[in-house]
Amino acid sequence: MLQTIEWKNSTLWLLDQTLLPNRIEFIECHSFQRVAQAIKRLEVRGAPAIGAAAAFGLVLGAKELCNDSDFGTNIERVAEELRQTRPTAVNLFWAIERMMSIIHKANCDKDIIDLVKDLEKEAISIASEDCAINHKISQYGAQLFNEPVSVLTHCNAGALATAGFGTALGVIRQAFSEGKITRVFADETRPLLQGARLTAWELMQENIPVTLITDNMAGWVMKKNMVQAVIVGADRITLNGDVANKIGTYSVAVLAKEHKIPFYVAAPVSTFDFTMESGLNIPIEERHADEVAQFAGVLTAPKGVEVFNPAFDVTPNSLISAIITEYGVLEQPYHEAIIALQQKKIKGVL
Repeated sequence: MLQTIEWKNSTLWLLDQTLLPNRIEFIECHSFQRVAQAIKRLEVRGAPAIGAAAAFGLVLGAKELCNDSDFGTNIERVAEELRQTRPTAVNLFWAIERMMSIIHKANCDKDIIDLVKDLEKEAISIASEDCAINHKISQYGAQLFNEPVSVLTHCNAGALATAGFGTALGVIRQAFSEGKITRVFADETRPLLQGARLTAWELMQENIPVTLITDNMAGWVMKKNMVQAVIVGADRITLNGDVANKIGTYSVAVLAKEHKIPFYVAAPVSTFDFTMESGLNIPIEERHADEVAQFAGVLTAPKGVEVFNPAFDVTPNSLISAIITEYGVLEQPYHEAIIALQQKKIKGVL
């Protein structure tokens, strides 16, 4: 697995996912502005990966402000600029708040250089913890499969979307290694083809059998009994168990329900928004019309046509069979299970 995020010599290196699978290139980030740009452009993507990248972006911003007499005000400005990059993925806000808490808890007379070192340690911890969390999610998720099955996944929730190993694809990796998954069907995931460009590529790198399909083939694949389970990642999960994920996830969940196929969501606790009651309140990012009207930079729709391009949709909890976390597998009723999860997180019980 390629490392999506690497911090070395006070520089953040990000694998440019917009170039995959044809080119493997890394972006060298020396400023928080470049990190923010990478998040906006989807050069780095996936909720956990965005959170880790933003944490390092805050470190870079703090380094720039070491000699600033108004450090407190200006680091808040840096944090806000990073928050504005993408509104739906809650991991972004979680990581920034975790970093800012280091600043808020610091003694007012603490040397800024020492504070920057503390921020750097925290960002490194966020990234390394994500790798360990992914492995725990994967182990719990693999236990859901008792016999060899084929699964379908939507978008990319693999190592590329995290600091390492993956959530939904992490479960697939683990279950495949245990002989419980025989094949993966990957939706291409319009309009930016994260399934075709990223998921299929990741799985092929590890010799996991993968079949690529267009998004509108999923129902027929289910009807033909070619898949026995669906597993996806998440960008935000509310208290009632509603899940925001890449646009098209809701459609897959409806199809899975109709065909009596279990629909699983794999996500770390950092993806849960314990302040939000339901998916009705989740802000949905809308992206530029060109992503739909063009393909590979070439106009494929009538010039000037009106385009609706939400990046995410919300799957209601009633369509979700289970939510896999590093604390175990959650099942209905989700509200009670998620409140209990919050308490475990507060107590640090794993």
